Amino acid sequence: MDFLHIEPIRERSGAHDWIIREHSHPEHIQVLLVERGGGSFWVEGQELAVPTRSMIVVPAAMVHAFEFSADTDGFVINAASSYVRAVAGSDSRLLEPVSRAAVYPLEDEPMRQEIMGEVFRWCYREYVWSAPGRRAAIYGQFLQVLVALMRAADAAGQPALAAGDKDYALVCRFREAVEERFRITRTITDYASALGVTAHRLNQACRARAGKSPSDLLHERTIVEAKRFLIYMERSVAEIGYELGFDDPAYFSRYFTKRVGQTPGSYRKAMLKGSEERLARSG
Repeated sequence: MDFLHIEPIRERSGAHDWIIREHSHPEHIQVLLVERGGGSFWVEGQELAVPTRSMIVVPAAMVHAFEFSADTDGFVINAASSYVRAVAGSDSRLLEPVSRAAVYPLEDEPMRQEIMGEVFRWCYREYVWSAPGRRAAIYGQFLQVLVALMRAADAAGQPALAAGDKDYALVCRFREAVEERFRITRTITDYASALGVTAHRLNQACRARAGKSPSDLLHERTIVEAKRFLIYMERSVAEIGYELGFDDPAYFSRYFTKRVGQTPGSYRKAMLKGSEERLARSG
């Protein structure tokens, strides 16, 4: 999918007894509008409460799961990362909110609830209605979603960046490069060279706009992929390490353990156990 998909929450969640098991979308972001019901949102092992009337952001590649109460409804948008960047255009402020997992309650903002409900409904109508100008109409509706997320993040104490922020633009380019090359490129110097900047300049931008070093961001992306493989792939730890560019299985195990606090094998067992327990509760 190089575009956008939208459907009512009840269609997929209801068919799975309101539980969506751990998974990830390597090339897509998700935005959910919960108009009825609620539940819990797990992302990278952290649980976030989902109240009635809220918006949820699931960044690309993050391992996540949902446990909704029965009859939860609203809408869920899956948007290709390339499409999100195209809609955001040159305004990097619109990309910042979809890079962070978050739940934004709307219950104290009746006006925003009403507006977002209408935006998602119109987006859904255009999606299922093959009328002339369909893509342009969806583009416009999704742009409103991005603006709403930017404002919600700002209200939650995550201020928007200044328009045309060069540091953030460089961080976005670096994240894109990491997505393409994290399995094969390990040095920040190589990334900086590919981006046409010095390692020092890249480090400044990442620390200023992401609050982390380029190495931290690279390691985080590698760990996200490792977690995804451990949960969904029936491969040995050594095979997963090789897939991620680690020639030495022991080094991969140490690398993972240092950053997660568990060995790869222990993490896999814990996540599978948690998934089984949630399924048991629902049954």
